[in-house]
Amino acid sequence: MCRVDRHVARGACGQTDVVKIAWCGLHRGEEPPVSGQKGSGMIFFTGCPLGCRFCQNWQISSPLESAYGICVSIRELSDLMLSLQDQGAASLNLVTGTHFIPSVTAALDDAESRGLQLPVVWNSSGYESIEGLELIDPYVDLYLVDVKTLSGRVADIFCGRRKYVDCISGVMDFITAHHPHTDLDRLSGTLVRHLVFPGELDATREFLRVYASRWMKSTALSLMVQFIPPKQDASFPPLSEADYDSLVDLLEELDIDEGFIQDPGDDDVLWIPDFRRDVPFPASFADANPLFLELKRRLSR
Repeated sequence: MCRVDRHVARGACGQTDVVKIAWCGLHRGEEPPVSGQKGSGMIFFTGCPLGCRFCQNWQISSPLESAYGICVSIRELSDLMLSLQDQGAASLNLVTGTHFIPSVTAALDDAESRGLQLPVVWNSSGYESIEGLELIDPYVDLYLVDVKTLSGRVADIFCGRRKYVDCISGVMDFITAHHPHTDLDRLSGTLVRHLVFPGELDATREFLRVYASRWMKSTALSLMVQFIPPKQDASFPPLSEADYDSLVDLLEELDIDEGFIQDPGDDDVLWIPDFRRDVPFPASFADANPLFLELKRRLSR
């Protein structure tokens, strides 16, 4: 929709028509059903069609050509999927693959023909087109989707695009229509993530009320309260204990009881990844995929 022929130029996502992978490996920091015992099999795609001002993955979401990652063929992407299964992954977690959907579906077809059996998690910002979702939906077991905000003003500040709000409601309606039931034990359905933006508690309250009235019966919720700016150019106060308690009270008032809420005291782990490293996350939470490391060293020469 950015009207760029990515065979010859880069799109708004910053990418060409060739898949670029920033990292691949096991990650144990996702929600418990997604991570399982050994970790979720993550494939982080480079580039993003959104432009969140405080993106924690800014090293790879940047539209600049210098964004970290290695270019891989569809067959190599399929090989990585199968390698994650061999590594013991609990799920295949595709992170921000929106702008590579045609290649991702081709790789999934190839991997499934060669024995891929992992449940597929579509880990998305929620900034999707319905046409793109129609292509990827037949492959998805669990949507792990952000609903960042339903406020145009907040979207303009934090998401980089005010029209995110126009997009996300239609995306959620599509997802819940196609996956009307959620069973986290089976990794099926939809798990909605919402991060509380600093100073925007009213926007979160608005989201929770809309969530309860429109999407609660067919999804589960993961409410995150630790906003961490990725660079040192911004500082925000943490959510106060009183504000956190008010959100817990609102969850109870709205009967939202399926899912997770982040503990504001869990601040002893630095979650800002560094994709210059073989393992961008804390070592206790992640293991690199051996095939990815092999490809990275070979293709980076």
